[in-house]
Amino acid sequence: MKEFLEGSLAVAEAIRLCKPGVISAYPITPQTHIVEELAQLVANGKLGSQFVNVESEHSAASVVLGASAAGVRAYTATSSQGLFYMAEVVFNIAGLRLPIVMTCAARAISAPINIWNDHQDVVSLRDSGWIQLHAEDIQEAVDMHFMAYRLAEDKSIMLPVIVSMDGFILTHGIETVDIPSQEQVDKFLPSYKPLYKLDPEDPITIGPLVDPDYYMETRFAIQKTMEQVLDFIPKVTQDFAKVTGRAYNGLIEEYRTKDAERVIVAMGSVCGTIKEVVDELRAKGKKVGLLKVTAFRPFPVKSIYGALKDIPKVAVIDRALSLGSFAPLEAEIKAVFSGKKKRPSVISSFVVGLGGRDITKDSIKEIFRMLTAKERSAEFIDLKPELLKEEFSDG
Repeated sequence: MKEFLEGSLAVAEAIRLCKPGVISAYPITPQTHIVEELAQLVANGKLGSQFVNVESEHSAASVVLGASAAGVRAYTATSSQGLFYMAEVVFNIAGLRLPIVMTCAARAISAPINIWNDHQDVVSLRDSGWIQLHAEDIQEAVDMHFMAYRLAEDKSIMLPVIVSMDGFILTHGIETVDIPSQEQVDKFLPSYKPLYKLDPEDPITIGPLVDPDYYMETRFAIQKTMEQVLDFIPKVTQDFAKVTGRAYNGLIEEYRTKDAERVIVAMGSVCGTIKEVVDELRAKGKKVGLLKVTAFRPFPVKSIYGALKDIPKVAVIDRALSLGSFAPLEAEIKAVFSGKKKRPSVISSFVVGLGGRDITKDSIKEIFRMLTAKERSAEFIDLKPELLKEEFSDG
């Protein structure tokens, strides 16, 4: 059924259809509308879940960890500092192989305080062991949650999933969204039957103290599972397409790249703007394209190599920084081509949109223009020189 919905409310409706047994979260802008709506659905009897109010994000993550360990489908959501406050438990959840789904309303990190969108929060936890998916629009964000549970709960995977949707742009934006029926969701996402759980009648140990003789094997096991995820995601998206008619690759999306001479690589909502610019420049005879990265973890190295190996010039857009090093997505893309003979002649990197700064069509056109023989690394776009003078002045 198609409805005109705010992104947060659309995601809340998707979670309702997934029937989690336990939901716990702490409000933080711009995530709040998601869990506020879920709390209302529980209070009104429209969702038979236990909504656990807590005093912090750390507690919320701990509640869903406990719920999942007890064999219950669980959900949480957060943003920015809240995700960092969860970080200790986030790593534990992955290490315990608990198939929790979390929505991250991607937002800038303090200080200074900023509530607007970039990817610094979610990208900073890329090494936590969670599968990480990035949505371009509200429809994709909604659909990703169904696929996230299907992926996380598969007996061959058993890893948690973060669905990242850009704060305000997607959480508070309004689009026409096709919400599947409960019958469709039930056909695609079976009821959760845990592979293992804490049960007094059948006791097991979860998360014991492990000495050096065993710890490395636990990390190796997650790494090998992540490799399996790359093969499993396309199967999940194919099954989803059979039920809903909406097809996704799940790893990457190539947009007008086949004969392109210049391609931008990006994640999240900015991809919509880039597609519009690509269409405008194509109409003028420019051979440009977009490669959208959907799965940031596990990183789809083979898919990206296949998509970009014949492209002469590649620009990588990051909405985050690894201060003192390469930008995060830049580092990943350059690693794809390390030691490869067949590769783009230029891979340049641009940092855009930090703290919610607008990424306009002109910004994207400027990046295409700057994609020349001169290779750039973490080149900041749309800086304000007058503010830099103020920042570094003696007075």
